[in-house]
Amino acid sequence: MGAGVVSKQMSTGRRRRGRGRVRPMSEINITPMVDVMLVLLIIFMVAAPLLTVGVPVELPETAANALPSEQEEPLTITMAADGRLLIQGTETEMAALIPRLRAIAAERAGDKVFLRADGAIAYAQVMQVMGALNAGGFNDIGLVTDPGGPRLDGSDR
Repeated sequence: MGAGVVSKQMSTGRRRRGRGRVRPMSEINITPMVDVMLVLLIIFMVAAPLLTVGVPVELPETAANALPSEQEEPLTITMAADGRLLIQGTETEMAALIPRLRAIAAERAGDKVFLRADGAIAYAQVMQVMGALNAGGFNDIGLVTDPGGPRLDGSDR
């Protein structure tokens, strides 16, 4: 890649007829390698956001701080605006929620669960799911919101 030949001129001041001595070029041309790396970088930058798959939920905004991270990934329950209920991305019926939660709680070490509910869902439906989470063995429930909501203390963000 990038190997060539360079002719060596004699320093005597006289030009020689015919071909001079030929020696191989010993420098590496890194321009094609940099071009390939930049193209790969652009491809990965475009493709990375497309790899995240999820349910579109418009979370309410609050001024609360984020919860600290833990060792085990917490269970995530999602309530979509169209009424679907998802456990870690798997759709489930409301009637089968408590038995599934009990089976999941038996396999997990912690009882941490995140509840993502669309802002358009009625408060009563969110409370029903929270009651089912409690009945299923999950007592540590975190409500997921988007940061940047209104502050109630009258100060600017």
